[in-house]
Amino acid sequence: MQIRRLRLENWKNFRSVDVALSSRVFLVGPNAAGKSNLLDAVRFLGDLARPGAGGLQAAVANERRQGISQIRSLHARARSAIVVEVEIGDAETTNWTYRLEIAGGKQGAVVARERVEHDGTTMLDRPNANDRDDAALLGQTHLEQLSANGRFRPLAEFLARISYLHLVPQLLREPQRFDLIGSDPLGSDFLRRVANTPTKTRESRLRAIEKAMRVAVPSLAQLEQIHDKAGVPHLRGRFEHWRPNAGWQDERQFSDGTLRLIALLWILMEDQAPLLLEEPELSLNGAIVREIPRMLHAATRKRPRQILVSTHSGDLLADRGIALEEILMVTPVRQGSKVEVAANRKDVRALLEAGVSPAEAVLPHTEPGAMKQQPLPFTA
Repeated sequence: MQIRRLRLENWKNFRSVDVALSSRVFLVGPNAAGKSNLLDAVRFLGDLARPGAGGLQAAVANERRQGISQIRSLHARARSAIVVEVEIGDAETTNWTYRLEIAGGKQGAVVARERVEHDGTTMLDRPNANDRDDAALLGQTHLEQLSANGRFRPLAEFLARISYLHLVPQLLREPQRFDLIGSDPLGSDFLRRVANTPTKTRESRLRAIEKAMRVAVPSLAQLEQIHDKAGVPHLRGRFEHWRPNAGWQDERQFSDGTLRLIALLWILMEDQAPLLLEEPELSLNGAIVREIPRMLHAATRKRPRQILVSTHSGDLLADRGIALEEILMVTPVRQGSKVEVAANRKDVRALLEAGVSPAEAVLPHTEPGAMKQQPLPFTA
C-alpha cells in the first residue's frame, strides 16, 4: 500500500493542499517554503498511530510541533480546525481514507472530527454518542487505541510504520548514544538497528549495499557488523586501494557521505511503508547525487516502497527517468505556500518536451527570485 493522496488545511505554511502522490515523490522549493512541513504532516500520522509514542497529545506537543498554536497556519481563520487527510491504497485503487480534524482545548489538542472509510464504507465517524457523553474522549484519536481501532487495524498498522530519516553522521559516531530507547530519525540508533537484525537478513542486506555502493565508493570491497570489547556495535568496511594489503575502517573513519549512503540503502530495505527523506544529497558530490534516483529505484524494485524526498539539488533531479508526476513544487504565495504537481504546469511540461532535464524544467520556478511577483506575507 501507499499514500495516494494528501489533503491539508491550515497546516503550518499551508492554507490548503490537495495533491496526488506517486510511489516516488520529490519535493522541491526555496528555503522556508514548507517542504519539511509537508513531510511532517505525513510523519504526524505515523506519530499518532505508533504504539507507545503517546498518541495525539504527544504528537501535537513534541519539540517539532510545539502545540496547536504553532501547527495552525498563520493565515487560518480564527478557530479553524487543522485537517490532515490521506487516501491509501495500491497503485490504482483507494482502499482507505483517513481524515482527522483537530482544534485546541483547555487540556491540549481536541478531535474535532475523525473519519475512516474503507472501500466506500464508513468505519468510523466522530464525534459519536460516546464522545458526547464524555468529552474527555476527544483528547485521543481512535487511531492510537488498540481497543478502538480493531475494525481498521490494517490502516493503523500501516500508518504506524511510516518512517523518517535525516541522518546526522556526527551523532552516529557517538557510541554513548547507543543506549537511546526507540528509533532516532537523526540516525544515532542506526548501528543498533543493524546489530539487532537477524544474522541472515543482516548479511543479505550488507551484500546488497556493497553492490549498490560500488557506484559511489568503488574501493569499498566488503561491509560487516562487529562488536568491540565493550560490546558496542560497529560497522566496518574493507577498502581496496593502491596498497597491496587493503585496510579495514569502521564508521568512525567513514566519510559523512559514505555513512549517509549506507544508512539510506539499509533503511530502504527495512520495510515497505512510506519513507520520508530530508535532503539525502548532503555531504555527497554531484556525481554521486545524480545516482541517488537510480539507487532508490534499484533498492525498492523487488520490495516496492513509497519514498518522499525533499531536495534542493539540481544534480538529484537531473535524472531524466524522473517523471513530472513525481515532482511536487512547493512555492510561497501571498498567504503561505502552495503545492502543485509539476506535470500540471503547462510551462514546465513544455520545457521537458523541449528536451531539458526535470531539474532545468522545475527548479527555476521554485527559486526565490521567481517569487518576486508573489508578495510574501512579511513584505512591507
